[in-house]
Amino acid sequence: MRTMSRYTAAAAAVAVLIAPLTACGSSDNPVPQQVTPNASSRPEDLKPGIGQPFIADPTLVNPGPIPFTSWNRLSENKISVNFQTGNPECFAVDATVTETAEAVTVALRSGTRADSVDKVCTMNAVFGTLEIPLSSPLGTRAVLDAG
Repeated sequence: MRTMSRYTAAAAAVAVLIAPLTACGSSDNPVPQQVTPNASSRPEDLKPGIGQPFIADPTLVNPGPIPFTSWNRLSENKISVNFQTGNPECFAVDATVTETAEAVTVALRSGTRADSVDKVCTMNAVFGTLEIPLSSPLGTRAVLDAG
């Protein structure tokens, strides 16, 4: 009888945990979701070159998105973004830039360097900086993180 009480208690606990998940909505009455862009503005940092310089590496392996914390205006046609990533001996970054009349949106990615796939890497956090050339002058456009 004692074992049966344990099973009953366990089943009740699972039911309590699952109930909120199943009661959140129904396909009969879908709730419209507001679509908002994921891009968010980042502040300009007035101290250029504050991180370890990285060179864009489009060959990185297993890339994943990473946010940048700030950016710098290096010239009218070049900015840099500041971010945290892993040890540059093993990790690389790359960026995709989308330019409009209103904004420059940077999608920053980090992953393993192609030449470091089978290496043992330390898990050090490094503050890095990546220079990004622009197709047209930055002017008053906002710099956004696609993140």
